[in-house]
Amino acid sequence: MSVRGTIGVALLLLAVLVCNTWAAVKMATDRLLYQNATSAARDWAQYLALSVTDLEQIAAGQQPSTASMAFFKATENSGRVFRYVIFNRNGYSQLVSDHGRVDLFDLSDFSADAARSVQSGQPVVDAKEGSPSEDQPSFFATAYVPVIVDHRPIAIVAAYIDQTEQRDYFHKTFLFTAMFLCLTTGVSFPIPMVAWLRRTREKQQADLHIRFLAHHDALTGLANRAQLMDKLDHALAAPAAHGGGIAVHFIDLDRFKEVNDRLGHDGGDFLLKTVAERLRAETRAEDTVGRLGGDEFVVIQSEVHRSEEAGELAVRLASALHRPMNFRGTELIATISIGIAVAPEDGDTSVRLLKCADLALYQAKADGRNCVRRFVPEMDAAQQTRVELERALRDAVTRERLVLHYQPVLEAAASHRLVGFEALLRLPAADGTLISPQVFIPLAEDLRLIGEIGAWVLREACRAAATWPEHLAVAVNLSPAQFELDSVSAIVAAALSDAGLAANRLELEITETLLLGNSENILAELRAIKAMGVAIAIDDFGTGYSSLSYLWRFPFDKIKIDSSFLRGLKASGREAETVMKTIIALARELDIRVTVEGVETAQQAAFLSGTNADLVQGFFFSRPLDETEIAAALMTDYQQRRLTRPPSRTGGTKLRLAQATTEQ
Repeated sequence: MSVRGTIGVALLLLAVLVCNTWAAVKMATDRLLYQNATSAARDWAQYLALSVTDLEQIAAGQQPSTASMAFFKATENSGRVFRYVIFNRNGYSQLVSDHGRVDLFDLSDFSADAARSVQSGQPVVDAKEGSPSEDQPSFFATAYVPVIVDHRPIAIVAAYIDQTEQRDYFHKTFLFTAMFLCLTTGVSFPIPMVAWLRRTREKQQADLHIRFLAHHDALTGLANRAQLMDKLDHALAAPAAHGGGIAVHFIDLDRFKEVNDRLGHDGGDFLLKTVAERLRAETRAEDTVGRLGGDEFVVIQSEVHRSEEAGELAVRLASALHRPMNFRGTELIATISIGIAVAPEDGDTSVRLLKCADLALYQAKADGRNCVRRFVPEMDAAQQTRVELERALRDAVTRERLVLHYQPVLEAAASHRLVGFEALLRLPAADGTLISPQVFIPLAEDLRLIGEIGAWVLREACRAAATWPEHLAVAVNLSPAQFELDSVSAIVAAALSDAGLAANRLELEITETLLLGNSENILAELRAIKAMGVAIAIDDFGTGYSSLSYLWRFPFDKIKIDSSFLRGLKASGREAETVMKTIIALARELDIRVTVEGVETAQQAAFLSGTNADLVQGFFFSRPLDETEIAAALMTDYQQRRLTRPPSRTGGTKLRLAQATTEQ
C-alpha cells in the first residue's frame, strides 16, 4: 500500500473511532437518563402509596379524604409531579390528579401497565418524550406501583414525573463529555497512528528489501544467480526483437584475495562495488549484469549479431576495470579474466551457456589471467580431464594412495658422494602411470586439499628418512598455499616426533613467491621451524620475483639454483655462466650453501665442478627412485665411503624437509 493510501486508512480509522466514541457516550448517557427518570417516578409513586392512607377507599370509588387532597396539591406544587392516578386492583382508573385538578370516575379507563404491575407484583416504569398538544412535559417518566396489603393488591398508584430539567442536564453533560473524549481521541490518535504508520512503512520497506534480496546481490545490488538464470532463460526462450544471439561473459577478478589480505574486507568490498558500477556503465539497459558470489560476475549481452561483438564488449569491460581506483589513499588496479560463450552456437540452455563460459574462463586463468577467451569445443575435453583428475586426486588423498619418489642429492665435488634425497610427490593414474605434481598440485590448491597432502608428505618423508643412515637427510618442497591453511611449524614438529627423526636431517624448500604475501607472518613461521633445527632453502632461485632482500631478512641455509640456468648454458654461453658463478659467490659471502638442480649432461656436470657449488642433483646422476630402489643407492654409497675418505669440508652435510615438489 502507498503512503497516501495508508494515510487515508488512518483518517478513516480516526473518523470511525470518533463516531464510535460519540455513540458510546450517547448510549451511556441515555441509559443513565432512563434509569434516573424511572427511578424517580417509582420513588414518587411509592411515596404516594405510603402517604395516602385511604387508598383502598379511593380505589373502591370513594371520595378522597381532606388530608389526601392536601397531599395531592402539595406534591404537585413541588414542580416535578404533574399527575397522579389511582387504579383499582383490576387496572381501572378511579382518581386522577392532574396539574392540581382531582377527578373521580364512575366509568374509568383501563390501563394495561397498571394491570401488568398487579400481575407481576413489581412496579412498571417507563420514560418517554412528551407531547405539548396533550399538555405533557418535553420528557417525563411514569411508574405504576401495586399496593399490597396482607399479600393482596388493594390499589395501583401511578406517578407522572417531569424529567425535562434532568434530561437537559444529562444532555449538557453528555455533550461536554463526548466532545472532551472525541477531542482527546483526536489528539491522542496521532501518537499511536504515527507509530503504526512508521511500523507499517518499516514493514513495507523490509518486505521490499526482502523481495529485492531474493533477486539481487546484497553488496553490489546486481542480479543474483537466481535472477541471472531467470533472465537468461527468458532471453533464450524469446528471440531478440531485432534478431541476433546472446553472449554470456563470465568474469573473474585476478588475485582478488591479495586485495583482501592487503586492505582487509573493506578494501575488497570497495573493489567489488566499484567493479559492479563500471560493469553497469559499460553495458546497455537491455543487458543484464549479475554477481554469482565472491569475485565472480556475469554479463548477459543481448542482440549479438556478430560473434566479434561479444569480444569487443569483453575488451571494453576489461579496459574499464583496469582504470585505477583509489581506496583510502591506496591506488588499486584490477585485472580480470573473461570467458565467453555465445548462443546458439555454444548452447541453447542457460546451464550449458554458463558452463561453457566458465570453461572459457578457466582457460583464461590457465593462460596467465588478464585475458579473454572464447569457448571452443576442445575445452569440454579439457574439463572432462580435469574432472577425472580431481576424482583421482580425491581418491588418492582419502585412501592415502599418493606416492613419494626420492631423487638423490650429491656433493658437487668429484667424489659425488650421496648426502640425501629430495622427496618428489607423484599421483598414480588409472593406467598405472604416475602424474607429475606440476599437473595436480595446482588443482589440489584450488580444492584446498594441499594442507592434507602436505602433512602426509611430511610424515612419509620423515618416516622413510628415519630408516636411512644418519648422515643422509631428506628435503621436501612446501607449497605457499599450505601457509594459508595451517600452522606449518606444528605439522613439521608432529612429523619429526612421530618418525623419531632428528630435526637436522630435514630440509624444507620454499619458493620466493611465498614471501610476496604476508611476509612478516610467514617469516615468523619460518623462524619457528628453523628454531627446531630444520634447514630452510629457497627453491628455484633466480626465477620469478627474485629479490636479494630475502637473503638478509631471513637466514636461509641453502639456495637452489633453478635448472633453467643450466639449460641456458649452451644458448647463452658466458652470460649464463657468469650469472651462476655470481649467485654462488654471493651465497659464499652470506655463508649460504648452494645446490644446482637439473644436471642432465656431462658438460653441465663438468662446468659445475669448477663453480664452487656445494651440491648437485639431476638425471645425469640419477632419476628419482621409489622406496624399493633406495636400498641399492644406499648400498652403493656405503661401498664408496669405505673406499674413499669423505672430504672434510662436506662432512656432516645437513639436509632438511619441505613439501611436495612440483619438479621433474
